[in-house]
Amino acid sequence: MPLLGAHQSIAGGYYKAVDTAAEFGMDCVQIFTKNNNQWRAKPLTDKDVNLFREHLETTGVGRPCSHMSYLINLASPKEELWNKSIDAVVIELQRAEALGLEGAVMHPGSFVTSSEEEGLDRIVAALDRIHQETEGFQTQIWLETTAGQGSNLGFRFEQLAYMLNQVQDGERLGICVDTCHIFAAGYPLIKKSEYKATMSELDEIIGSDRIRAFHLNDSKCEFGSRKDRHENIGRGFLGLEPFRHLLNDPVFQDCPMYLETPKDEEDGVPLDQINMETLRSLCKS
Repeated sequence: MPLLGAHQSIAGGYYKAVDTAAEFGMDCVQIFTKNNNQWRAKPLTDKDVNLFREHLETTGVGRPCSHMSYLINLASPKEELWNKSIDAVVIELQRAEALGLEGAVMHPGSFVTSSEEEGLDRIVAALDRIHQETEGFQTQIWLETTAGQGSNLGFRFEQLAYMLNQVQDGERLGICVDTCHIFAAGYPLIKKSEYKATMSELDEIIGSDRIRAFHLNDSKCEFGSRKDRHENIGRGFLGLEPFRHLLNDPVFQDCPMYLETPKDEEDGVPLDQINMETLRSLCKS
């Protein structure tokens, strides 16, 4: 059975995210280690760290990861923002390392007014600096596949492969595949033959062994839209079939898979619970 979880809020304490995941019978959990729309970060306390680690152990929830701030842009042509982003990633990794997280998911960046080639090289240079400043860390950076909005990089498998191959310590990087994003970027997933072709391309260009996690999201926008709009499982343009293919793919049975779907309720039932039940129903016993 695949390892299923979701992004959970740390409001009230980091351990609360673990407890919420456990409440819904989840295997794994993703969190923000700080406010994702601010540069500043409230210092982590020993109590924060100890309670988080204790609740992981007592609940059995595992494979914890974080998602980095949306403000970070390692591809920025602006020197000030580029340096600020590097410093922010180092802080994100320090927090993730303290909490014992496996990975910290990051959108690679946007080249804005430069070019794709310059943006990719800026990301590589930034990652090399970040690795130097976090030598010995166990937490990896997981580069996320993107939908390709605007000048966002990481929407083509070749772009991610370039980052992995050009960085000096490439083994410290992994890839997080977002189902909504790759569908919006133009990789078909619905028919079994399409899913197999896309995953074969992923394996050939990046390598299946470099995939560390998945984000399970349906898409509010159509195939190839290049728009990042998440929808509940089975209620968007992806439908149920891509998730059935992925959840039963033996290649990815050990990969943690995290929902990033809306957190509302429907008839008093949390959507996380509904989405989890939908995913579990697609898994072959």
